Amino acid sequence: MFDINTKKRIVVKVGTSTLTHKTGRLNIRRMEKLVKVLSDIQNSGKEIILVSSGAVGLGMSKMHLPERPKETSMKQACAAVGQCELMYMYDKLFGEYNLTVAQILLTRNILDTPRKNNVENTFEKLIAHNVIPVVNENDTVAIDELELEFGENDSLAAHVGIFSHADMLIIMSDIDGLYDSNPKNNPDAKLISEVHEINDDIRALAGGAGSALGTGGMVTKIHAAELAMGAGIDMAILNGRDPYVLYKFFDGEGVGTVFTKK
Repeated sequence: MFDINTKKRIVVKVGTSTLTHKTGRLNIRRMEKLVKVLSDIQNSGKEIILVSSGAVGLGMSKMHLPERPKETSMKQACAAVGQCELMYMYDKLFGEYNLTVAQILLTRNILDTPRKNNVENTFEKLIAHNVIPVVNENDTVAIDELELEFGENDSLAAHVGIFSHADMLIIMSDIDGLYDSNPKNNPDAKLISEVHEINDDIRALAGGAGSALGTGGMVTKIHAAELAMGAGIDMAILNGRDPYVLYKFFDGEGVGTVFTKK
């Protein structure tokens, strides 16, 4: 039976739709709430690792672009500008709760080489000193996420969970969890509280891409769940529009969808 109280090291992934308004500009109130809750959870004895999207969306806003660019080099430029803004805000907000953050930018090829051990060692040292690692894909170098139809920060979060030996992966989305049908089209759609196996029926419930500013969707979340569960890590999808849902989750109130083996 799933028990959140047994989970100590938690990877939390937040997407662009959680961090920004539809304009692409930073949703300050929501980000402040998110940082407050994560700081509180860290203070309770948990070890938080934050995987954060949002760099491209914030860069678009800073560069006054009306929509997500299609050209890869322009997406990279947006990511470079937006990553500065993203880390500035995290450093400022977590600092208000006397917590220190560290920026870690990863590329897929690093995770497939012995250099991954260097990353693992860095994580362990940061966590041992109560520092919260803030992880994103290094989009100015790696173009995998930028050029795919579906973004890979959900899968990146799963890989981070695996090599950091996490106990739990939480993906903050713009939906309450996995439904038995599309809730946007079916008002009678029911939330699935627990999934114990990723099979063809579960995969069929995944739709297409997510918001206009982001690149994710339920497809990548199901894939992340498959990676996490394969490594013995439980995963949950929660609605990031109200970061206080994390309190409910850690209090065992049964929100969202939990992916856990029986």
